[in-house]
Amino acid sequence: MIGEADLHMHTYYSDGFYSPYDIVKRAKESGLKIISITDHDGIGALEDAIAYGKDIGVEVIPGVEISTDIEDKEVHLLGYFLDIHNDELIKYLQFFRDERFQRARRIVKKLRNLGLDISIDDVIDQAKNSAIGRPHIALALLEKGLISNYHEAFNKYISDNGPAYEKKIHVSPRSALKLISDAGGLSFIAHPGYMKESILLHLIHTGIDGIEVVHPSHNAHQIKFYRGIVNQYCLLESGGTDFHGGKKGDEDNFGKFRVSIQTVAAMKKMLIRNVS
Repeated sequence: MIGEADLHMHTYYSDGFYSPYDIVKRAKESGLKIISITDHDGIGALEDAIAYGKDIGVEVIPGVEISTDIEDKEVHLLGYFLDIHNDELIKYLQFFRDERFQRARRIVKKLRNLGLDISIDDVIDQAKNSAIGRPHIALALLEKGLISNYHEAFNKYISDNGPAYEKKIHVSPRSALKLISDAGGLSFIAHPGYMKESILLHLIHTGIDGIEVVHPSHNAHQIKFYRGIVNQYCLLESGGTDFHGGKKGDEDNFGKFRVSIQTVAAMKKMLIRNVS
């Protein structure tokens, strides 16, 4: 495998299956030297992951994945090298966590109206201590035998166009970029293969630092295309597995989609430039 860094992983502090400890340990066993844990709207995994990483020789870059809206489309941004003790970042993420819970309640109400016997407590049982999201609702439906597989929940009920969909409160891209920047971090467009080119260009002109070029959803043509965009606009590159584990069916992907140590070095060089 080329590269020794995977900069997109999730733990059970958002919609991943594994603990921070498990992720770091598995990274070490997979030959990864650098990882970033980028839980959705949460940084609860990072303190333990960073500490354990230091013990076993895996650098853990503190990250987060934040949801924003452009042209009525949900767009995800990755923040790297964050100060996890930044007050504004902590306040925002707590606010978003509360909003996620209220959204889940509305989705559950719609599902019940569709005849599905599910409660918010079923969803909380799946989420445990993490910020509640649609994946936890999907897992609750699966656990109760109301669907035959995880993806059916989205395909049939809770996708963006599904009958039980509820819009999530988002910050604007500009506000998200400022939040990441004020916390000392760098901002990247996550898995751009899912978005229109007009949205990609909007984010570039808004002031994004980089693009996630390597991702399981990107084919070779897309990787080449986004690498060209990075070079054209003098942006940074990132990449990773977007690993979740468990019933998401991506166990074989762990550490498979990597970037080089030099890619991370370029990110660190930009951070130094921003401070000076």
